[in-house]
Amino acid sequence: MRIASNLKNYVELEGVNKTFVDGDMEFHAIKDVCLSASPGELLVLLGPSGSGKTTLLTLIAGLLSPTSGALSLFGRPVGDYSNKELQLLRARRIGFIFQDFLLIDSLLVVENIAMVLRFSGMKRSDALAVAGKLLDQFNIGHLARKLPSTISQGEKQRVAVARAIANNPELIIADEPTASLESSQGFDIIKLLHSYAAEEKRCVIVATHDLRITDFADRVMMVEDGEIRSEKSGDFMKTELLRRGIA
Repeated sequence: MRIASNLKNYVELEGVNKTFVDGDMEFHAIKDVCLSASPGELLVLLGPSGSGKTTLLTLIAGLLSPTSGALSLFGRPVGDYSNKELQLLRARRIGFIFQDFLLIDSLLVVENIAMVLRFSGMKRSDALAVAGKLLDQFNIGHLARKLPSTISQGEKQRVAVARAIANNPELIIADEPTASLESSQGFDIIKLLHSYAAEEKRCVIVATHDLRITDFADRVMMVEDGEIRSEKSGDFMKTELLRRGIA
């Protein structure tokens, strides 16, 4: 079932903490984080490696439970979802883009995308047809019958983005989507994500250390040591980074 179109925020975190325990040691990965994300918005979590960005995305996806604080997804506390409901949520309403693509090398490119559609309940023949059309829309239809190991990094990431939006999800979660790409390839991926948020009125949350993404972001949150240290509009953040000689 799809969410109501008038829902203001798809994601809400209020005072969220995540602590990992190893014997007598505690590691506070996320500290008192508050954020929200809305349809039509590209929200960027900007920070260096190890700052807590990936842990924050994992919490938002319902793959981890917060140690404390309130976390809601599509207007409902994550803790109120059963495991099966969370699985269906991730299969049907959330798209994922991973830094290392996570394409299955034993499957053809078109089968990698069709697999996501199959998880949501679509018949194999229909899933393959939809996947083929999606590849054509991304101008990579010629890759359909190739194995992921035979295509370039940029092509792999385009396939990964196509896979993420195959089910027309309300929310896309992207972890360092441009990290392994050349400048022009990374720019293309950023534009695709921005267009999906703006034109399809979907919510896109990107964790990155790539400063170029601030050009397209509606909001930028600086993440350091598991905390949100500042929140600005994308334009303001870009100006500030330029002033500091960072961008």
